Amino acid sequence: MKRMTFLTPRQYLIVLHDLIATAAAILVTFVVRFEDSRLAAKVAGLEIFLPCFLVYAGCVYFLFGLHRNKWRFTSVPDLYNIFRASTVLAVSLVALDYVLLSPNIYGEFFFGKITIMLYWVLQMFFLGGGRVVYRYFHYARTLQRVRIADATPTLIVGRTADAEVLLRSIESGAVKKIWPVGILSPSSADRGQSIRGIPVLGDIDDLEGVVADLASRQTRVTRLIMTPSALSPAARPESILMRARRLGVTMSQLPSLDSGGTAVQLAPVSVEDLLLRPSVEIDYQRLEAFIAGKSVVVTGGGGSIGSEICERVIAFGAARLLVIENSEPALHAVQEKLASRQSKAEISGRIADIRDRDRIMHLISSFKPDIVFHAAALKHVPILERDWDEGVKTNVMGSINVADAAAAAGATAMVMISTDKAIEPVSMLGATKRLAEMYCEALDADMVERTQRDRANGIVGGKPAMRLISVRFGNVLASNGSVVPKFKAQIEAGGPVTVTHPDMVRYFMTIREACDLVITSATHALGVNDGKVSVYVLNMGQPVKIVDLAERIIRLSGLEPGRDIKIEFTGIRPGERLHEILFAQEEEMTETGIPGIVAARPVRASLSEIKGWVGALEQGLSSHERSVIYEVLRVAVPEFHGEAA
Repeated sequence: MKRMTFLTPRQYLIVLHDLIATAAAILVTFVVRFEDSRLAAKVAGLEIFLPCFLVYAGCVYFLFGLHRNKWRFTSVPDLYNIFRASTVLAVSLVALDYVLLSPNIYGEFFFGKITIMLYWVLQMFFLGGGRVVYRYFHYARTLQRVRIADATPTLIVGRTADAEVLLRSIESGAVKKIWPVGILSPSSADRGQSIRGIPVLGDIDDLEGVVADLASRQTRVTRLIMTPSALSPAARPESILMRARRLGVTMSQLPSLDSGGTAVQLAPVSVEDLLLRPSVEIDYQRLEAFIAGKSVVVTGGGGSIGSEICERVIAFGAARLLVIENSEPALHAVQEKLASRQSKAEISGRIADIRDRDRIMHLISSFKPDIVFHAAALKHVPILERDWDEGVKTNVMGSINVADAAAAAGATAMVMISTDKAIEPVSMLGATKRLAEMYCEALDADMVERTQRDRANGIVGGKPAMRLISVRFGNVLASNGSVVPKFKAQIEAGGPVTVTHPDMVRYFMTIREACDLVITSATHALGVNDGKVSVYVLNMGQPVKIVDLAERIIRLSGLEPGRDIKIEFTGIRPGERLHEILFAQEEEMTETGIPGIVAARPVRASLSEIKGWVGALEQGLSSHERSVIYEVLRVAVPEFHGEAA
């Protein structure tokens, strides 16, 4: 049974206001339109007509929902709604006038066209005027509170269309302690204009002059807010950051509203935000349709990649989320972070090591997920060159455990986070991740073939075959152990900044972009569902020289490379190579039709072959024989060139 909804006290007041405004519009129209004698002749008719018309007007207002709009947020759509309701009433009066014209009723026009036109204008004025006046006084009071409170005089940098989002948030109270005193826009069309009472004071290049001019007028700007248009490469955001630091101005950014967030929230400007090419356009509706209402498992959910995937899946509407993590502090931290998002998702976290097969099988089978994102891994190249056996246990055996558990639980898809180091690997990290990829590829092909065979034999299954895919990408900015946090820490310590080799290059992307593209890859795999493509490679743009990256971060910190902060070259570490590659020579590239994602068709081994190699690895681990492990990996991954030192 549908529950009845009643008006709130505020809505009763709105209804009362609108009816009084309607009565006032009618009465004022007649007083203005007719002289004394003619007005007196209309009074008797008005006494009968007005109460009936107010009842009818109330029904029209309810039909258009005028009582539902909050006056402090009155906008053009609300005024258009008033225009429509007033027009319906005016047209109704025209129809009524022609009915009253009948000799058997009134015999002449009671209103007349001019009277109705005058009423129509006054009706819109009385209905909309109160709302506009209320909004203006609320706006003025908000600005007054901003000025007298401990608000920070702030310049907004970016186009006025972006600035309006922030200004509205300040007016509504969503963003506090910000006093906007001007806008610096890169668009020449914005010059000399003002938006919501805030003037455009100049171009971005006028920053120093505008700050000095405001200071001379007793307004000391202490904060700069960069909108998305100011963070685009064309606006040279790194230059803005350096100049702001020289001025001693704090910087914040207004995140783009198409990134899947739920609210306007200012964030600090990070060096990482200014280091990359423009991000790939993400189809967020596609991701929401894929994730909404699903049950999701994320292994390694306390890591930098895993925790971001957790945040994205609850942002896209997952119904249930299980975070699996072997570090208690990391699990606690990610659960606290997710709880602060106030999502409707049912979030739970469990401590478990993916190498514990029984534990992983039990957790995942009990949860019954639709999708499993496998982000748990050991990933530091030099450490795995030394502790090679741990790499095999986690990256190979652990991945097999997760894949088998996902398949046994009846999941729709499992997505393994892989690395560009898995292509023609020269390190233990690359070899173990490639073998894990191969197991997922083989199991994926086996499940697709079994489903197709069952259908050919007339056995109709309930669900399509589960898909197991791997997604490769390179370095992620600001992830745990990446070079950017390392360089920033070295700069804060006074240097030197250490780089392994002057010609070392790497691919980089942001955590959010990488995670959104990982989820997008899964949507493509389930759409294809033919088992031919199970490895996806993210478009990382152009590779970046690490030494150039180090120099740029030093400059963005307001220092000069070589003078204030020295750069030292420490030599290539074991398992590293100068240039990363995205595809092996024998891999066939396939376009997906999705920006930022390319598929690969690797040469596959059979599931039985891989299980044989895994058994040999287990024997090598039990005897702790490094040479055996490396020999098995070279047989399984012929392009592996690592040395068993």
